[in-house]
Amino acid sequence: MSRPRFLPDNFTLALLAVLVLASVLPASGQFAHYVELVTTGIVSLLFFLHGAKLSRQAILAGIGHWKLHLWIFIATFVMFPILGLALRPILSPLVTTDMYIGVLFLCTLPATVQSAIAFTSMARGNVPAAVCSASASTLLGILVTPILVSLVLNKTAEGGDALQAIGKISAQLLLPFILGHLMRPLIGSFLQRRASIIKLVDQGSILFVVYAAFSAAVISGLWKQTPLPSLLGLIVLCCILLAVVLTLTTWGARRLGFNKEDEITLVFCGSKKSMVSGIPMANVLFPAASVGAIVLPLMLFHQIQLMVCAVLAQRYAQRQEAIEDETAATAH
Repeated sequence: MSRPRFLPDNFTLALLAVLVLASVLPASGQFAHYVELVTTGIVSLLFFLHGAKLSRQAILAGIGHWKLHLWIFIATFVMFPILGLALRPILSPLVTTDMYIGVLFLCTLPATVQSAIAFTSMARGNVPAAVCSASASTLLGILVTPILVSLVLNKTAEGGDALQAIGKISAQLLLPFILGHLMRPLIGSFLQRRASIIKLVDQGSILFVVYAAFSAAVISGLWKQTPLPSLLGLIVLCCILLAVVLTLTTWGARRLGFNKEDEITLVFCGSKKSMVSGIPMANVLFPAASVGAIVLPLMLFHQIQLMVCAVLAQRYAQRQEAIEDETAATAH
C-alpha cells in the first residue's frame, strides 16, 4: 500500500516523534550526560564515515571549477548573513529574541553534504562540483561559522573565544573526517556497497542531537516561552528566507553565464544549511538553556528546504529530459 501524499516521509515523522518525546520526557540529570556523550560520539562517527566515503577522484574532478565554488561560498557565508541582518525589520517582530538569534545563526552555517549532492544529481547538475563544494563548505564552516557568529551576533562562544570554539568543533567534526579519509583505502569500498549505513548514522545523529538539545530547552521552559504566533511567524520567516535565496542564486547563475548544470549546482549547494553540523556547533557556541530555541529555526528551515528543493529538482530534471528528447529528435 502506497503512502498517502499528504503524509511526510519517515524521517520527518521520526523527527516529530523525537520533539514530542523531548517535550514529554526530557533527558535530565545523569541520563542527560549519557545522552550528550552518545550524541557527540555518533556525530563524530558520521563525519568519519563521510571522510571515508569521499574519494580523491571526486575532489580532483570538482576542485578545478573555482569560479563556481567561489560563488557557492559567497552565497553560503556572505549572502545569507547579509539577508539575515537586512531583513531584521521584517523578521524580528515575528519571532522571539532567541528565535531571531537562531535565524542569524542559521545564516552563518555551512551547506549540507548529502542533500545538496542528492538534489544536484536528481536535477542533472554538475555532481563532481557539488561533491567538492558541499564537502569544502562543511569543512570551511568549522572555521568560518564561529567567526561569523562573533561578527553577526557580536558574541563569542560560550566559555571562550572564537578560536576555542573552532578547536572544539574541529575535534568533534574535522578530526574524524580526516581520520575517515585516511582510512578510505581500507573501508571505502565497503561503504560504497553499504550506502545505507551512512544514511542511518546521518539520520540517527540528527535525532540524537535534536533530542539532547530540546531536552535542555524544555527543562529551561522553551514551550512556555514560545508563543504560537511566534512559531507561525518563524515558519513564514524561513519560507521568505529560502525563497529569496533560491531566487538570487538562480538569477546570479544566469547573470554570471553559468551553463544549466552549473546553475543547478549553485542553486542547490548555495541554498542549503546543515543541521548535522549546525546543532553540534550550537552546543559549543551557546548556553545549553538557549540551544533549543536557537536551533528551532534551523530545524524548520531544514525541512522546508528539503520539501521545496525536491520539487525544484524534479522540475529541473524534467526540463533537462525535454531538452535531451528535443535534441535527439532534431538529430534524427
